[in-house]
Amino acid sequence: MKLHDLKPDPGSKRKRKRVGRGIAAGQGKTAGRGHKGQGARSGGGKGPYFEGGQLPMVRRLPFKRGFTNIFAIEYQEVNVDVLEARFSEGAVVDGASLAEAGLVRKADAPIKVLGRGELSKTLEVHANKFTKSAASKIEGAGGSVNRHALKVTGARATVKKMRKVDLERLHGAGD
Repeated sequence: MKLHDLKPDPGSKRKRKRVGRGIAAGQGKTAGRGHKGQGARSGGGKGPYFEGGQLPMVRRLPFKRGFTNIFAIEYQEVNVDVLEARFSEGAVVDGASLAEAGLVRKADAPIKVLGRGELSKTLEVHANKFTKSAASKIEGAGGSVNRHALKVTGARATVKKMRKVDLERLHGAGD
């Protein structure tokens, strides 16, 4: 097959109906708009959801409730059983190694370790958050849990107007 052999499926491309081009064309004179009336006039007709005076579907539906928090922090999640399967004994597990293994998309984005599964290997795990069960399983296997504070910057830091105590805790001032 060559490029010049390609053509659209039969019936998928139809010619545009050219209205108002004379009586012989079949859509001449009133151009399919009928005689007089609202639909015959230019700019005539109601909006796309007008239902002849009946309360339109758009207005019958309830309002969309709730909101989306634009300052929410999305964590990349990794489970303990996945660490068991992908990393060898004594490995250092951080954002870069997780991204290299294909377990997270971005190495520098926040990471949270979840506690699904069991761990028998000694691993040094670096992440922003750990669930209690994940931390206990890693430490129980002889590994270490290293929490890295999440840097709050930009609009999130200014708009949220966090208490000083919370900001210091996030930026790791007490470390």
